[in-house]
Amino acid sequence: MTIALLGVFVMQLYYIREAYILKSQLFEQEVNQVLSAVADKVQRLNAVNHINKKDLEWRIKAENQRRDRTRQLIDLDQKYKELERKRKYDQRKQMIDELNYQDEMIRKMYLSPTIISEADFYALENRATTPLNVDVNVGFDANLNMIGSNVQKTFRLGSVKTFDIEPKKLPDSIRYLVYSRYDSRPLRVSLPSLNGDMRLKFKVEDEIATRRRNHALKELQADTVRLLDEGSFSVIEAAAKEMSQLDVPLAQRVSKETLDTLLRAELANKNINLDYDFWLKSLVSDRLVFRKIASLRGEILPANTYKTALFSNDVLRDPGMLYINFPNKNAAIFNNLSVTMASSAGLLIVLISIFSYTLYAILRQKKIAEMKTDFINNMTHEFKTPVSTIMIASEALRDPEIQEDKTRVSRLAGIIYDENVRLGNHIERVLSIARLDKKELKLEEEDVEMNELIAAVADSMSLQLQKKEATLTLNLKASNALVTGDELHLSNVIYNLIDNANKYSIDPPQITLSTSNDHKCLFIDIEDKGIGMTKEQCKRAFDQFYRVPTGNLHDVKGFGLGLNYVQDIITQMNGTIKLKSEKDKGTVFEIIIPLK
Repeated sequence: MTIALLGVFVMQLYYIREAYILKSQLFEQEVNQVLSAVADKVQRLNAVNHINKKDLEWRIKAENQRRDRTRQLIDLDQKYKELERKRKYDQRKQMIDELNYQDEMIRKMYLSPTIISEADFYALENRATTPLNVDVNVGFDANLNMIGSNVQKTFRLGSVKTFDIEPKKLPDSIRYLVYSRYDSRPLRVSLPSLNGDMRLKFKVEDEIATRRRNHALKELQADTVRLLDEGSFSVIEAAAKEMSQLDVPLAQRVSKETLDTLLRAELANKNINLDYDFWLKSLVSDRLVFRKIASLRGEILPANTYKTALFSNDVLRDPGMLYINFPNKNAAIFNNLSVTMASSAGLLIVLISIFSYTLYAILRQKKIAEMKTDFINNMTHEFKTPVSTIMIASEALRDPEIQEDKTRVSRLAGIIYDENVRLGNHIERVLSIARLDKKELKLEEEDVEMNELIAAVADSMSLQLQKKEATLTLNLKASNALVTGDELHLSNVIYNLIDNANKYSIDPPQITLSTSNDHKCLFIDIEDKGIGMTKEQCKRAFDQFYRVPTGNLHDVKGFGLGLNYVQDIITQMNGTIKLKSEKDKGTVFEIIIPLK
């Protein structure tokens, strides 16, 4: 059983060790994956930062150039608008000059030219409704020569407009009402605002200006598109060129905060929630760049430390070495194994408990067997004495000579009777213990005055005490000694305790029996100056069949059932019994019984 238990214990330790190694390997694998992921992200972040930086520079540059181009476009638009305004102004001036010239010619060729509206101009076609009234007075001399004339005209103008109207508001044709210089007849004259040659000239000028503006705009837009294409193409090249610079230190390529953030995120993805320390060292100069821990002593790496090259893709520059340490790794792994370890410990506890109980039961059975053997030997010895006495007395009664002596017959008959009573008492004692074990012994409940009971038992044992010259001192000081119990069994309890004190004394026994009480309990003390007991013997004193060993001599009679009987009786009466003893100095039994 011991070998099997040790084997199970060793196997459990082996399995726990293997589980710990497996967990450690899985932890190491996950940490290495975390370091690889962090290194890869740092490299990509480094590249992205350079690209973003250059891209931002190019974007700013492109934005500035775009603003310049926008400004140029605005300037170009303003320039051509100014040229257009100037050109339109020149065109209007030419048109006005031409109109003024034509007006001057009309005024020279006709009399009283007047600008009329389009409606009035067409109204003159219908003479019946013409708004023109003309009175002509002509004077002649004696030779019938015209010496003077006077023309009066009355013309109802609808909306007569003078020639100083805004050029942009001029109609397509300017209508005149004029009078002939020869006969003063009213005439209509139409003057186009813009003649065909000038119109064609202005159209050509406008087309040339539009083509020039569109051409300049296309050239400006082509320069802007070419700039943007060149800029987007140069971002990657510029970033790669900057990343290949050899003199950029590690501290500028990655920050402590970035590394800490990436490590925490990757460890959380792997469900690793342990405290950690990390530091970054240069592989070229073997110099510490930065660290999270407060101090790093010596060159020896602490336990549970893992490392990886941070910029493993860099061939020319310092790749750097990232270290990470987990101070509480072992505790965390054992916490993960807590269920396994708890189940193993529980199984071992169960096995050890069963093993211990088995050993206890074996040893207890062995002791019980020894005590039963002693009990049988004692019982045989105790029974043999009265049986032998009865046999001898019976054989003597068969002698004819003794039969004639009635005195001797009466004495032998008394011996036989006493030995039978003694034998019956032994048997009754064994049967009482058996009934107590089976809870079949029913105790009477009656009022018992313990002081009187103790005095009566002491008086009945006087002859037995005198044989060993014992001294029994009674200190019955209890003012209230009335209890509820079985008088017979209580007397047996007192008898057994006094009898033990008498038997286990080498010198003439000195026994003191005292009583006292408080408001709840009665205290009975039986003290002797006998051989006493050791602590080990005191623990077993109330066991069945146990007797304090006295060597090879069988000078103390008994079955080892007395104290067990005393304890059972006192317990059933809701009392307690205590034992105090010291080897070779004596023993004290204290009985505590509740008062009525």
